[in-house]
Amino acid sequence: MEIHLHGRDHDIKLVVESPETVRQVLVQAGILPSTVLVSFENTILPHATVLSQSVKLLVTTVSSGG
Repeated sequence: MEIHLHGRDHDIKLVVESPETVRQVLVQAGILPSTVLVSFENTILPHATVLSQSVKLLVTTVSSGG
């Protein structure tokens, strides 16, 4: 299945063989999970969400600091 991660800072397509969690997909894409929110159709997904079909996900970088 194909997972497309897109957003202002990311545009990555991954092909994975079996169901993966959002966190696993982020790590495979080289994105630090603690720095982003992932959403699908305007709903934020927990990083533990299992992806079992091809999907296009919006990745939003979360900024913090002083």
